[in-house]
Amino acid sequence: MIARDLRRLVLLLCPLVALLLLTAGLWHTQPDYLSVRVGQFLGRPVDSGSAEAGDQQDETLAAISWDSHGRPDPLPPPATWHKIFSASTTDKKYFEIQFGNVPVFNPNILPHPTQNDTWMLMAQKWTDHQAADNGFISLEVGCDAKFSADILKCVYDPKPLPIEPTAGDKCTGKFEALNLNQGPHDARAFYGPTKPYTVYGSNSAFTCFGQWIQDFRTLVDWPAEPLVADDFEFGTELQRPFPYGILEKNFFAFWDKDDKMYIHYDMYPKRSFAAVDGKGAVVGSDLAPKAARHDSKCMGRYMPKLPPKLESIHQATNSLKVTLCSRSDEQCKPDDSNTFIMAIIQHKTFYSYHSEYEPYVVLFRQRAPFEMYAMSKKPIWIHGRGRNEEQRRTDMLYVTSMAWKEHGVKYHAFLDDVVFLGFGVEDKGAGGMDVRAGELLKGLGLCSEA
Repeated sequence: MIARDLRRLVLLLCPLVALLLLTAGLWHTQPDYLSVRVGQFLGRPVDSGSAEAGDQQDETLAAISWDSHGRPDPLPPPATWHKIFSASTTDKKYFEIQFGNVPVFNPNILPHPTQNDTWMLMAQKWTDHQAADNGFISLEVGCDAKFSADILKCVYDPKPLPIEPTAGDKCTGKFEALNLNQGPHDARAFYGPTKPYTVYGSNSAFTCFGQWIQDFRTLVDWPAEPLVADDFEFGTELQRPFPYGILEKNFFAFWDKDDKMYIHYDMYPKRSFAAVDGKGAVVGSDLAPKAARHDSKCMGRYMPKLPPKLESIHQATNSLKVTLCSRSDEQCKPDDSNTFIMAIIQHKTFYSYHSEYEPYVVLFRQRAPFEMYAMSKKPIWIHGRGRNEEQRRTDMLYVTSMAWKEHGVKYHAFLDDVVFLGFGVEDKGAGGMDVRAGELLKGLGLCSEA
């Protein structure tokens, strides 16, 4: 009798545990968290390596030995990174972002449209899987915020953003429980050339999980401003050239020299990007093959070399446009020779069940076919990030967003302008750093040198 009851209990609990693991994966900041946890549940060895993984060791880690647990021994020396410092905090370290008593991750920071001492924040609310009648709820929350004692704090209780849940029935097999998801995941808030947007993950009409875009002004208390036909007033799914992945993540929008909109789908192992229309549909074809020969040489020179397991490369942030001279320089005139699209990608490692992310800046040209121009030679070290020599690990900082700090500056700025970086901290909090673009972009390797 007891054995029969135990078998019934196991049959009842297994689907529930699977559902919790799948849902947790979508909330998690780590792109490979879902596959890792599902693999553990199904009894497979943990391996966060993906199809993106290469078969060589990174040059900077080539001389480092690894213990039986896969941890570097010793940690790479500090000279391995390009260090950046806050332009405004008293200790030059990154600043904390506080949403009152609401735990959040994946923070985004935008200059307030009318108040020069205020910024608009958005982040994913951390929740213990609040149950709904037919699934699990995920929320993005937002507020207006000001600095106080080197902390960026909400000036009122954060509010859930009214992003409509989407329906989908294309999740099958081990992902089938994701059909019950309700709400957005891993949203990015950012400015385009004229207005702000948000891109977020939600159930897809084309695959299991897709990427959606919406005019950010429709979700917050924004000063009166007329909407036009191409403003994505409602959530619109972003389509991509085939084939689709099962779980699409972290698409970013960019605009060419004529402010025409494109979507960047993948950075590694090869790029993928295309123009889109006001309904999110692909216009034309994937443009990346036209730049592939040039880009492959550049990535071969500067992209981290990956072992077969436990490391991967991910798109991370939205894009900005930067001119590589100073706004204060009267001779500085933006053109195709000095103005580029900027984004941050990240090299992820997952040793001893601890994720670490190393950010790299990538620049590519502002006109088709948008070839890569330069990339960080060294990963970026955010001052204030913890480093534990005894445990041979560093703090997990996951960069999610970029924005120009100056009020009134939207998509395009210069080397002497300050950029905000927003990032999660060890899945427990949110942080940010304000750093001059010229400092962030130091030490770039030119693709022409590849």
